[in-house]
Amino acid sequence: MIYFDHNATSPLHPAARDAWLAASEKLIGNPASQHRSGQRSENALEEARSTLARFLVCDPQEIIWTSGATEASNTVFHHLALSAGDTDELWISAIEHAAVLQSAEFHFPKSRRSIPVDENGVVSLNWIVDELKKQRPKLVAIMAANNETGIVQPWREVSELCRERGVSFFCDATQWLGKLPANGLGECDYVIGSAHKFGGPPGVGFLKLPANKKIRPLIIGGKQQESRRAGTENVPGVLAMMAALVIRETGLAKNQHAERQAWRDQFERSLNSALPAVRVLGSNQPRLWNTSMVILPDTKCAFRWVVKLDKQGFAVSTGSACASGTEQPSHVLDAMDLSPSEITNTVRFSAGWETSEGDWKRLLECIVSVALSSAFVRSCKRTFRK
Repeated sequence: MIYFDHNATSPLHPAARDAWLAASEKLIGNPASQHRSGQRSENALEEARSTLARFLVCDPQEIIWTSGATEASNTVFHHLALSAGDTDELWISAIEHAAVLQSAEFHFPKSRRSIPVDENGVVSLNWIVDELKKQRPKLVAIMAANNETGIVQPWREVSELCRERGVSFFCDATQWLGKLPANGLGECDYVIGSAHKFGGPPGVGFLKLPANKKIRPLIIGGKQQESRRAGTENVPGVLAMMAALVIRETGLAKNQHAERQAWRDQFERSLNSALPAVRVLGSNQPRLWNTSMVILPDTKCAFRWVVKLDKQGFAVSTGSACASGTEQPSHVLDAMDLSPSEITNTVRFSAGWETSEGDWKRLLECIVSVALSSAFVRSCKRTFRK
């Protein structure tokens, strides 16, 4: 199986596996314990916290470990809701991940505003500038890069606008981390991330908090992590996450992603040449180098493409993993004003660092072969053959 669904989850990197095994065998003490075994575990967590802070460019004490981005997102909105007034609003982009949208909806059921995006799937800076002149929300939430389209969002500009006006800024960096440099994310008030998106294990992530501010914990019980998140820390998971992130940041520093982006771009050009009516979403916008979301020949259901390609040995997706298997259309594509027909024929290909140029070429050959096969043509409403 050639795996093109890294935006859903990326396989465990060998360095992360080794780090997890080593920690499980050698760091057996509870980090809260006062004996040497416990303190070794605590020291390992603090070293990992310092490494992550160095990548983000923030203070290590602004970071807490979580079970992933979903918990981190819920923690932020839980904290804000406890101090929110009747007129406090949250402004959240229309293309945020469900982990952000649904947790915000739960904690702020009546005081949310949706930040629109343009037809390219980019958050409207003009809307934010205009609305900030009228009022000051409690929080603005903009993801760093979209999980479905890979389109990079103007998080740096929005962060600066919010900072100038004293507004808290929340950035979901789950897809950004491990694909583009983390440098600068520490300027955001709140940042969330999840290990399994870049080669770490599932079930571990982090939340970066505003400097010198306390947070009301979502999970209560013990006094771990300075009473900001109760529960014994997942030492092997945290160390495995950081082992993977160190590998990814090293590759980014060497500009190893540039060549991989060129492979993706060539795939898209060749696909358009073979099937001219195919449309690549966000092709004229900065995107994550690994992601290509494409409107393919009409089968009235993108899942047919997923099944067909799966039978040919390729794992692909119809969009975010959290939305797959449901009958509801992607809210991201809907926000981009795609037609129902376009939405139902959109497939996402998301590569990883270990994906080769040959893998992209084989995927191209398979898509073209399937699209032009007589059996598949009969199942389509129309074909893109010219």
